[in-house]
Amino acid sequence: MLTRVLICLTCFAPPVLADPPDVVGIDVSGSQVSVTLAHPDTGWDHYADGWRIETEDGTVIGARELLHPHETEQPFTRSLSVGDLPEGPLFIRAKCSVDGWSDTRVSFGR
Repeated sequence: MLTRVLICLTCFAPPVLADPPDVVGIDVSGSQVSVTLAHPDTGWDHYADGWRIETEDGTVIGARELLHPHETEQPFTRSLSVGDLPEGPLFIRAKCSVDGWSDTRVSFGR
């Protein structure tokens, strides 16, 4: 009987929410954008799984998918080659596998 109660309690446990990924660095060299993220990855169940470049109006001009957790490599940097980056303010928005796209954008310019 005790086993059934424990299983039932586990089924109704609230989801654990972690902080969204933090953009802690952006480097632009020619057509390559390198972004450094920090996130409390816990493994395949919750990890930073992407970032994208947006214009001021939210148009996405490039995105980098992250295919695995980085729980032992924090913070970590990944790059994306893009064609022509437009002039003016640009933004990086990060994503995690549980909470989706962050509300926070970090600006950079060319």
